[in-house]
Amino acid sequence: MRLSPDELVLWKIGAVELNATIVFTWALMGVLVLGSLFVTRHLSEKEARSNWQNLLEIVVTGIDQQIKDIGLEHSLKYLPFLGTLFLFVAASSLSSIIPMFEPPTGSLSTTVALAICVFVAVPLYGIKARGVAGYLKSYIEPTIIMLPFNIISEVSRTLALAVRLFGNMMSGAMIVGILISITPLLFPIVMTALGLLTGMVQAYIFSILATVYIAAATRNDQAPHPSIPTSEQSTNA
Repeated sequence: MRLSPDELVLWKIGAVELNATIVFTWALMGVLVLGSLFVTRHLSEKEARSNWQNLLEIVVTGIDQQIKDIGLEHSLKYLPFLGTLFLFVAASSLSSIIPMFEPPTGSLSTTVALAICVFVAVPLYGIKARGVAGYLKSYIEPTIIMLPFNIISEVSRTLALAVRLFGNMMSGAMIVGILISITPLLFPIVMTALGLLTGMVQAYIFSILATVYIAAATRNDQAPHPSIPTSEQSTNA
């Protein structure tokens, strides 16, 4: 059993190799791009709309509402980035039911890349909202003694994002693989469904944490601290 799709090398010349993670990642991105083009090709503002457009509006509205619940004003500015993160991780989890397809989020290289995107986006949004001086000032609040701790916090939370997502996706795939080999058919099917649910939860947590980090970087000193929405708020969203 492979621990990661990185171990499956499909093509190699010298030191250059093409592994399954790269292939599955690009395949998933291609499906998302083509799917978005298909769904948005005939958008309508009338009451009579396609089921695909209704589904798209539900997803986009839900993500937008979650961004607002975290405390980010002008949520549409952050929707493309945060929505893409959620859709990619969620689609990766759902695609695990496809035979021979291994979710790219089961590779540490993919989850690290996603975490780095968040790591870069946080200061960019923070600087855009508060200016360079205002954003850098947050590293020495409430006192300059906090500077090294704030820097360590930035790095450690990026590592935590990557490892959390990788660990959950890899462990879920391994458990299903083990059960398929040692138990009858029915139980692995139930565990696969549970794995899909867990994957969707991880997509939600990853995007929510990214939103919280951006909200903390962009808030004004007088604004309330961002917080993760309660279960009641999530339900209402």
